[in-house]
Amino acid sequence: MARHLALAYGALNYLCFLAVFVYLVGFLGNFVVPRSVDHGPPAPVGLAAAIDVLLVTLFAVQHSVMARPGFKRWLVRVIPANIERSTYVLASNLVLVLLYWQWRPIPAIMWNATLPAERAVLWGLFWIGWAIALVSTFLVSHVDLFGLRQVYLAWRAQPYTHVGFHARALYRVVRHPLMLGFVIAFWATPTMTAGHLLFALAATGYILVAMRLEERDLIAALGDEYRHYRHRVPMLVPVRRRSR
Repeated sequence: MARHLALAYGALNYLCFLAVFVYLVGFLGNFVVPRSVDHGPPAPVGLAAAIDVLLVTLFAVQHSVMARPGFKRWLVRVIPANIERSTYVLASNLVLVLLYWQWRPIPAIMWNATLPAERAVLWGLFWIGWAIALVSTFLVSHVDLFGLRQVYLAWRAQPYTHVGFHARALYRVVRHPLMLGFVIAFWATPTMTAGHLLFALAATGYILVAMRLEERDLIAALGDEYRHYRHRVPMLVPVRRRSR
């Protein structure tokens, strides 16, 4: 019975993630969703900025703290190990839903592309960014990243085995294509408001810190294998390094 509940728990959190992810696209693109980065409850500029920074910070803290090996070791003493990743996904979903709900727009226009060609290019980059992010999750095992493989193996009464590190496709161009996709999507907009700019700055700042933390953990886990990879492949900007 416990294995079936874990499988249902993991599947439900994954389905919620899909909804939250799709909402994020609409949130930043200002379409379909009821509240977005530029449409929501009004507030004075100072208060809106404080609330928005707090919301992004809350996501950053949750995302980074729960991803650390030390926290994971503590968590699996409280909950079954096979739902640890699904619980991480659940917490991320809840924090993002809170951000969508409580976000306060700051409507001042920072830039506005008026030419149709300019707008088409920026919208194209917006969708390319999301496509890069989504494809990157499959290159590192989508089902493992979001906890589905863990609960499935437990349901089959099979031991969990780590997927391992493989530098494939986009991961041969940059070390963090998932984050690159997010950064492109966050910044590519024909009309940049102050609120959207605040989100892009805060989220990009968090991404830069998170990549450093993740790489520290990867070096601790993989040693020279990851050090050699880090030496060969740039972190975020796909610029070929000069050979020495």
